[in-house]
Amino acid sequence: MSVQLSTINQPQRQYAQPGGVRVSLGSPIRLIAGIILAVIWAGLTISFFGFPGTANAIGLVVLSIGIVFISILVRGIRVAAQWERGVVLRLGRLAGLRGPGVFYIIPGLESVLFIDKRLQTLDIPNQRAITKDNVPVQIDGALFFLVRDPSRAIVEVQDYRFATSQYAQAALRDVVGGLSLDELLAEREQIQESIRNILEQRTQSLGIHVDSIRLLDVDVPEDLKRMMSRQASAEREKRATITKAEGDKLAALNLADAAATMLQSPGAMQLRTLQTIDGLGTSPSNTVIMLPVELSELLKAINSKYDPSTPNRIGT
Repeated sequence: MSVQLSTINQPQRQYAQPGGVRVSLGSPIRLIAGIILAVIWAGLTISFFGFPGTANAIGLVVLSIGIVFISILVRGIRVAAQWERGVVLRLGRLAGLRGPGVFYIIPGLESVLFIDKRLQTLDIPNQRAITKDNVPVQIDGALFFLVRDPSRAIVEVQDYRFATSQYAQAALRDVVGGLSLDELLAEREQIQESIRNILEQRTQSLGIHVDSIRLLDVDVPEDLKRMMSRQASAEREKRATITKAEGDKLAALNLADAAATMLQSPGAMQLRTLQTIDGLGTSPSNTVIMLPVELSELLKAINSKYDPSTPNRIGT
């Protein structure tokens, strides 16, 4: 039960879904053209054969044939957007590119496939790979590409989006397999550029240009994450200890210099003593007993005069 709850609580990655729905720009034009041609044909039929009806079977037949012919004729009107190109096939053979704008194909003999020439994005789902130092990782990313030659993208490969995605996954695993974990985590820009170059060489013959590839996430096992966290914590503690030791050393050197300066200047020592007394007096819990500095110096002189370790000084 705990395993199920931990699985449910894990955040799910969100992937962008490409908008593959194409808006038909030719439908309104075909409708308007069909209505105009039908009205013209109806006017010609009436002018030559009279109003069609049961009494005028010829006019009705001619009007019906004309409407069927017009409906077939207007089907050949196509409109390509500014970012689209139409790959025209005539009886199964490549007949060239059409667009952008309005163009016409022969109904029944020609067909058209529209290719988007804008920058397109493909998600690279989680890829399991093993680094050079035998560490299993999971990597996902995003691929940005555009179609440079729509004719090749249609003729040379069955599905250029699927083929580009598979090439990207294979190149990603190949590059990651030749790197260690430290290189994978530290040299992301170089890895992305290496994958892009490999992918560009493989897809160039398909009329596809790879703009860039981006690694979104590199996932390592949980136990390795904990080890890396402990290593980073130990490294930070090491730097903190070294910094503290350097600070203590610098403070000791400064204190030694200050002591030497105060030893040479008795007035400085007295000022330091007064500062210390002033600092102690601010707290009500402290009791300060003050002695004259001259008295302390006299006690030091007497102590040095009658020091047992220097018996010769008494005779002098």
